[in-house]
Amino acid sequence: MDSVRYKIRECQDQEKIESFLHRARIGYLGLVDGKLPYVVPLNYVWTEGKLYFHGAGDGRRNQVMSDNPEVCFTVCEEYGTITDPVPAKTDTAYMSVMIFGQAEPIADLDEATYVLQEMINKYVPGYYDRALPKQHVERYRSAVFGGPVQVCRVIPRHMTAKESPVEAEKMYRTGMNAGRII
Repeated sequence: MDSVRYKIRECQDQEKIESFLHRARIGYLGLVDGKLPYVVPLNYVWTEGKLYFHGAGDGRRNQVMSDNPEVCFTVCEEYGTITDPVPAKTDTAYMSVMIFGQAEPIADLDEATYVLQEMINKYVPGYYDRALPKQHVERYRSAVFGGPVQVCRVIPRHMTAKESPVEAEKMYRTGMNAGRII
């Protein structure tokens, strides 16, 4: 994993990073569309050291990825504001991970079925009483929204992680007043 500039915030705890990537619900897929940035918020799963997402098989995102598969996928959660008597030292509690690699569409039906089942397990756990059948995934990949649905994989080339942990006694709550005049 590459390091971050602000060393005090760098997280190198692989278990914490893995747990965070499994738990967080939204990530931001960063692409380069010619000379312009293009960022798309997505549901995703992190499994077996890889990142997966899915969506319509046509459209701008897939065109940009086919022109340039290099991506940066960022997952971040904000946990609140950390107060301090000195305004310039007020901070935010958060965790973030940036994953760099190439996005590639998945052609293998078994892998696509596994990934979509993992998405169901993450976003609606226990809702369905049986596993996702491959036949359903094959139809889904070929006919949803008038076009194919594409499952994509990013194998991380490198990752960075940062955090500013919650400091329970300093977390801002509505109505909180430091009682100080600065």
